[in-house]
Amino acid sequence: MERAPRILFAGGGTGGHVYPAIAVADAVRRLVPEAAIAFAGTETRMEWDAVPRAGYPIHPITVVGLQRRLTPANLVFPFKLVRGLVQSRRLIEAFDPDVVVGTGGFVAGPVLLAAHLHGRPLVLQEQNAYPGMTNRLLARWAAEVHIAFPEAQQAFPPGKCVLSGNPTRAALRTADPHEARRHFELPEGAGGAGAPVLLVFGGSLGSQALNAAMERHLAALLDAGDVFVIWQTGSRYFERLQARVPAHPRLRLVPYIDRMDLAYAAADVALCRAGAITCSELMVTGTPAVLVPSPNVAEDHQTVNARSMERAGAAVLLPEARLEADLVEAVRGLLQDPERRAAMAAAARAQARPDAAERIAHAVLARAGYRLATTV
Repeated sequence: MERAPRILFAGGGTGGHVYPAIAVADAVRRLVPEAAIAFAGTETRMEWDAVPRAGYPIHPITVVGLQRRLTPANLVFPFKLVRGLVQSRRLIEAFDPDVVVGTGGFVAGPVLLAAHLHGRPLVLQEQNAYPGMTNRLLARWAAEVHIAFPEAQQAFPPGKCVLSGNPTRAALRTADPHEARRHFELPEGAGGAGAPVLLVFGGSLGSQALNAAMERHLAALLDAGDVFVIWQTGSRYFERLQARVPAHPRLRLVPYIDRMDLAYAAADVALCRAGAITCSELMVTGTPAVLVPSPNVAEDHQTVNARSMERAGAAVLLPEARLEADLVEAVRGLLQDPERRAAMAAAARAQARPDAAERIAHAVLARAGYRLATTV
């Protein structure tokens, strides 16, 4: 009797690393319900809560990032690296995975290195157009590297990349625009269309730069006469902004949006950062966007993501340095041009890969030596 596949996932630190891993794990479980799935992560980072909530066991690995500047924190790096490698070796021996999947973040380093030394096949998933350091270092040992942006293949060894896309939630593809408008109390016009809607968000924690620019220019955006604004501030900024921003019948000011599927379905234009998962969600939902890359991320990878979207005709790149000067013109230009929005939506959907999780899951199971009756 064929052994059920055993798959270990390693990735963490941010949602951009954690949620793609969970999406692929969910796809594996749909394909092979008896599969044994486990995660490796860091107790102090978000994966420690997100993975158990998704229904998977997680094992602790000690890891710390090497700072790019001279700092006393780097003195403990060698000791924690050794400890993490020992923990990773023990985990590989105990769980006995058929394949190990890395989605980036420092924790993937020791786990995948230990797996390689034990002769286990490695599969990487890279979310960004400019790959992270961990995946770049591990790629030499990987059997496959699944990428979301064509530009990423330049950073990896030839012949290893598969353009699979970023795994995204299935609910994004099935959200009903009518339900979305009701959810946010937005009017509907003939045929289900309504007043144009601008969706503003800076991730779950919010963006200080986006919030400051919106506070300054909100009146100019609402002066268009029929524009509605859904503005997710982030929980840490909400109370201050709620006290300072005047209430308006066409403004929906919220700390957090737990139904992003409905938010995308309601929006005509998004003003947001250019994280990899956000870009992939914009593609899947066909949402025209003004992308403001964060300048505070490694290797400025959000700018590379945004440029890829802009080249495809799916978004407008607005550097943070030009945010105050150009926000109103960039957003109004799209809200007032339905033909351009339609072209951008089509371009976004043309770049989308809504079956990314299933494609990667099939590849992972194949590397695990598990034979499926069908393939994607």
